[in-house]
Amino acid sequence: MLKVQDQIQNQIREQIKKMAALTGVMLMAAAEALAQDNSSRPARRIVVSIPDRKLAVLEGDRIVRIFETAVGAPKSPSPTGVYQIVNSIADPTWYTKGKIVPPGKCNPLGTRWLGLSRKGYGIHGTNRPGSIGHNASHGCIRMRNREVEELFKMVAVGEKVELYDERNPDIARLFGVPSLVAAGGEPAGQ
Repeated sequence: MLKVQDQIQNQIREQIKKMAALTGVMLMAAAEALAQDNSSRPARRIVVSIPDRKLAVLEGDRIVRIFETAVGAPKSPSPTGVYQIVNSIADPTWYTKGKIVPPGKCNPLGTRWLGLSRKGYGIHGTNRPGSIGHNASHGCIRMRNREVEELFKMVAVGEKVELYDERNPDIARLFGVPSLVAAGGEPAGQ
C-alpha cells in the first residue's frame, strides 16, 4: 500500500512540475504579446501644466489629446519635474493612515491609477468630479473617471510624465492662452 501511495505522490509532483512549466511559458508569451502590442505605436509622453490644470498626451510634438485635471492644493502642491509611469492599476484600492478603501464609489482614486516614479504620486480618477479644474488634490493629478479610463488605454508603463509649475513657450503652444483664473481655481476678481 505504501508503494502505491508513493507512486501516486510522485505522479502528482510530476504533474505539478509540468503545470508550473506550462504556466511560466504562457506568462512569458502573454508578456511578449503585450510588449509587441505597445511597441506597434510611437512612444507617448504626458505633459501637465499645473497652472493651467491640464494634461496633454503627445506623440513626438503632435498633441493626441488634452484633458482637464485637478492639481495639488496650495498646502499640498503637485511636484514638478520629469517622471515615468511605473505602474497602472485598474480599480485601485486606496491605503491611507490605517484605512483601506476598496474599489468603488467611495474610493478617492476613482477607477484608474497611473503611478509615477515619484513615490506616492500619480494620475488617477476621482470620486469628486467637481474638483476638476481646481487646485484641490493632495499633490496627485486628478481626472474625471471616464477620461482617466481613456488615458489609461493611451499610455504605458515606462512612458514619460512631465509636470510644470510655470508657463513657458512650449506650455503655451500646447495649452494656448491661459484663462483668467486665479490660483485657487476661481475666476480672477471674484
